[in-house]
Amino acid sequence: MLRIGDFSKLSRISIRMLRHYDEIGLLVPRSTDSQTNYRYYCEEQLPVAGRITALKDMGFGLAAIIEILKNYEDPQALAEFLSVKRAELQVQSEETQLRLRLLDTAIKRLRKDDTAMNYNVNIKTLDERHVASVRQVIPAYDREGILWGLLMEETGAKNLQMDEPCYSMAIFHDEGYKESDVDVEIQISVKGSYENTEHVVFKTEPAITVASAVIKGSYNQLAPANNAVAQWVKDNGYEFNGAVFWIYHVSPAQTQNPDELVTEICYPVKKK
Repeated sequence: MLRIGDFSKLSRISIRMLRHYDEIGLLVPRSTDSQTNYRYYCEEQLPVAGRITALKDMGFGLAAIIEILKNYEDPQALAEFLSVKRAELQVQSEETQLRLRLLDTAIKRLRKDDTAMNYNVNIKTLDERHVASVRQVIPAYDREGILWGLLMEETGAKNLQMDEPCYSMAIFHDEGYKESDVDVEIQISVKGSYENTEHVVFKTEPAITVASAVIKGSYNQLAPANNAVAQWVKDNGYEFNGAVFWIYHVSPAQTQNPDELVTEICYPVKKK
């Protein structure tokens, strides 16, 4: 028989952990002194201790190890445990690599531009949504109100039911910035079915993955924020997958104070 201290040295498991293993039924001493409560192990338990350490090194928790040891003599069952853990660790590894890339690109951007972290970019998915849409070529970006006027004028009698969340957005279909004659579409999320009008089309938009950043305040921030999101996409293993759009969470229709405006810049993306 081996005293707990000797067994600890041979198994490379601390006395504290051996006591814990005993408490949870993972590795129970062969005998315990009834008067001193001192634990004794035998040499035959060293292989079990080795199995426990090996499984811990693979990333298994103690609860899982208890179940694995019950099936350790069954190669198929053991292989299934190992395969599941490997798949789990693969996902964790990919997530870790993504976080490292995000940190690396953020550090690089900050070294080039002190304001790079003013716009925090996130990947998110917008669910499928039903929208009322108006799309036209308008004289300039600041004439977007023309489209909203058409939408309100032609749907005023329809008593549109707004969806929740009610995305109010502008989509810019031209590639790159244009000084004039810009192809812009506005959309607002609605519930129910409605007949199209002369300029308003009701349609269902599919779910879409975007890189986005939310800004609060004047539209003067839109250009640098837009550039920041576009650069983030290029730096972090994504590619553009559609027309850029802005979601107006708080728009001039809701406040006249530019400091209260809330706008989300969205670039549809996919992994390279």
